[in-house]
Amino acid sequence: MAFKVLVVDDSTFYRRRVREILDEDRDLEVVGEARNGEEALALLTKLSPDVVTMDVEMPVMDGISAVKAIMEKRPVPILMFSSLTHAGAQATLDALEAGALDFLPKKFEEISKDRKEAVGLLRTKVRLLARRGVGIRRAPNTRKNRSMMPPRMPANAPKATFFKSSSLLTGREEAVSQPTVTKVKASGKRYRCLAIGASTGGPVALQKVLAGLPANFPYPIILVQHMPGTFTNAFAQRLNNNCQISVKEAEHGEVLKPGIAFLAPGGKQMLVTSGARPSIVIQDADVDEKTTYKPSVDITFSSLKQVYEGDVLGVILTGMGADGREGCRELFESGAKIWAQDQESCVVYGMPQAVSKANIAEKSIGIDHMAECILTEMRV
Repeated sequence: MAFKVLVVDDSTFYRRRVREILDEDRDLEVVGEARNGEEALALLTKLSPDVVTMDVEMPVMDGISAVKAIMEKRPVPILMFSSLTHAGAQATLDALEAGALDFLPKKFEEISKDRKEAVGLLRTKVRLLARRGVGIRRAPNTRKNRSMMPPRMPANAPKATFFKSSSLLTGREEAVSQPTVTKVKASGKRYRCLAIGASTGGPVALQKVLAGLPANFPYPIILVQHMPGTFTNAFAQRLNNNCQISVKEAEHGEVLKPGIAFLAPGGKQMLVTSGARPSIVIQDADVDEKTTYKPSVDITFSSLKQVYEGDVLGVILTGMGADGREGCRELFESGAKIWAQDQESCVVYGMPQAVSKANIAEKSIGIDHMAECILTEMRV
């Protein structure tokens, strides 16, 4: 039985093209179209879609307002489409904050030309979100400004549903996961760096983890989030405003410092190099044409091994695919500890499952407990 999709966009052309692409997937069926958020709300109860694709900029009711209303009325997985601009990045982050689970840049040229990669990515993301169902997320208290997390769901909201699909690529394989732990005992291991990799669902997951770290966190933090280049600076600024630690988009030549999180720039590759002091190296992504992800967790984590050897705590959060597995393997073989986000709290249990299935991840930890466990293990 195919998953039902509601397509929401004020462009007739874009609605038609998205419908054609999704209807060609036997697991998906577009059951309705809406020109704005108001129409989408009216169709929501009538059609009961499993997933909604939503444009950000629309008349009558924009995408962000629509996401908020849907989360209050009838929570359903939402995939946002957004422009590759700074304003588009801010709006997309607002939509994720409101409850959307994932996003895709609105590249009309790729969709209209039916490029295989773009079409395949759209179908895969829609299918994975439909399989995953709705997750209920709650915001931790933060010191700076307002939280970027969505508000609590109403008491009568539908109960969260989690499917046991691996979602490494298609979401059809049975998931392999470790028992979830909520507390850890400090191992006494020496650390010099915390490294975190994430993809689909990562913006909200990273916020939850980083918001739980104190301003005097004694180690540098390396962050790799799959995200377009026009998004990462806006994302770093938002994290910085909502966390006690400092967060910034990494720049070439910067020296790593304790209590600062360095976010890999989108569309580039970030490495850490040794010298008088460990520092950042930013390279054009085409230095490794075989690498799909830009930035790549594997590439960054592999470089950390050369600088810190095993003195790293590596954490893999929610995300589609298996990026991070080989980089974590190199760190693990050098003596580093690797943790994975647990299946239930992931938007997509792909990257965490990859390291768990390879027997690299020592523990699977729920996102609400990850920061606390990091502080305990690193003795902060």
